[in-house]
Amino acid sequence: MRFAIGIEYDGSRFCGWQSQANGCGLQDAVEKALSAIAATEIQVVCAGRTDAGVHATAQVAHFDTNANRPIEAWVRGVNASLPRDIAVLWAKQVGDDFHARFSARARRYRYVLLNRAQRPGIMDRRVGWYHHSLDDRRMRESARYLIGEHDFSAFRAAECQAKTPVRNVRRIDITRAGDLLYFDFEANAFLHHMIRNILGALVMVGSLRRPAEWVNELLVHRDRTLSAATFSADGLYFSGVDYDSVWNLPVGAGETPLVIL
Repeated sequence: MRFAIGIEYDGSRFCGWQSQANGCGLQDAVEKALSAIAATEIQVVCAGRTDAGVHATAQVAHFDTNANRPIEAWVRGVNASLPRDIAVLWAKQVGDDFHARFSARARRYRYVLLNRAQRPGIMDRRVGWYHHSLDDRRMRESARYLIGEHDFSAFRAAECQAKTPVRNVRRIDITRAGDLLYFDFEANAFLHHMIRNILGALVMVGSLRRPAEWVNELLVHRDRTLSAATFSADGLYFSGVDYDSVWNLPVGAGETPLVIL
């Protein structure tokens, strides 16, 4: 049997999603808890791997098992075995042709940036921080250049293993609520460090150190060395993934919860 599960987590103390030999990955913790309920080894596949320090409000994963358990066992039972900073939100049996990664039609991330002179206290590790005032209007103007299908080599980590740097960015929304800036991204998929590298460039524009058109120049030159430094992982959240309605999963553009601080 194949099951899909929704997961939220605080990635602060983990080395990222992917399993590691020393067991520091979020995948390691989730597989250990699932295996305890199944009484046999379980392996999971997620919709989008997150880096060290990155959080999720709506990660999706799937796993296969012969263990016959009530659906609630894959939620409350697994949660009883998980550390407090990871929680399964829902579980649903799906067909064997469902794949958390390859069946996904779109993925969404939210970056939460604290924009004030003082560093975060209560929100430490849950928001990014920039101490100088940022012009969100200029950043919105600049972000428009990134919408559509482009070669995002200028925003790709050197260690990225994707076969192609071409991605289709469908939406970048930038909103402000007091000292907090929310950056919402949606694309068919993202490259390694792509969002954090885009954030670095947008902050350069918002702090008036670069013109809005600079982001377009980066796209054209396709040279990572010309772009801004990779921004902190602290404020980044995997906030949603879309699948065809045939899977009847409790996710979607209008249903996926977004972190609110």
